Amino acid sequence: MGREVSLIARRCERAVVTAYRELRQHGTADLAAFQACTVLYRIHHPEASQAEARRLVAEWIDHHVVRGSSAPTPGCACG
Repeated sequence: MGREVSLIARRCERAVVTAYRELRQHGTADLAAFQACTVLYRIHHPEASQAEARRLVAEWIDHHVVRGSSAPTPGCACG
């Protein structure tokens, strides 16, 4: 887990993926973990709409957690 997460370039993306994994490991339900990560993303990007935050968080979780990919993602513009 640690090595894969450390390859994520964006701090917001790394924070979201790490938080999601840790919340799920500690028994937090999927939807609650997703919602918490959406809030976390908006802390990093207060200018983002709720819809944009949900879309990016869902893409990052799918990419890094579900698919287990360490390849770069399109993500946000904060790069």
